Amino acid sequence: MPRVVHIIGNGDSSLLYEAEPRKGLKLGCNRIGFPVPDMFASCIVDYKFMQAMTNKEIDLPGQWILGFRPKHWMEMHPEYYMRVSHQVKEFYTELPKYAANYTDFNCGHMATHYAANKLKADVIHMYGFDSIFDFNLKSGTDFSLSSDRGGANNLRLADNWRPIWQHMFREFSDTKFVLHYPHDKLKINIDNNVEVKMYDMSHKKQNLSFDQLSEA
Repeated sequence: MPRVVHIIGNGDSSLLYEAEPRKGLKLGCNRIGFPVPDMFASCIVDYKFMQAMTNKEIDLPGQWILGFRPKHWMEMHPEYYMRVSHQVKEFYTELPKYAANYTDFNCGHMATHYAANKLKADVIHMYGFDSIFDFNLKSGTDFSLSSDRGGANNLRLADNWRPIWQHMFREFSDTKFVLHYPHDKLKINIDNNVEVKMYDMSHKKQNLSFDQLSEA
């Protein structure tokens, strides 16, 4: 049996996860917009999210996999770490050589790298990774934490994030990556281990709600 992992990102298309039953291990990125009762863990990579949880502005139940900066946050706030240590499944601080720094290595990157590198997944399904396809960097986390979504910052982030995906898919060439999205016009080059599962969003049976996606 292949080892299957589902990664639920924060983009609009994360709702595609709910289009049908999903078998396999589930990873969330930060706090996703709908409940996944059997989720393995939520992945967190930035200080802002950790600060919001420490200040009790955000409640994130379940287990956590924390990146480099959340690990540093816990070192700076040992009392908070003691309070929530039972939720910390592990720290994952890998930074592949094709990522210039931890700022460019976003939560989706970390979750996917963790699934391929640590969990040794044979198949990784990805939902809500809209920036690979469109100039749409909105995040479900924006409803809880404000972020700069101006055109200039979005362009900078897209230019930093997209090449990392190309390198990561090539690094794990024996892993099959399945991207779930309404169209297959990717903004990166892919190899044979990457495919797109498309959804007809006009089909009433899907019963999903999206904001209008814009082409980059």
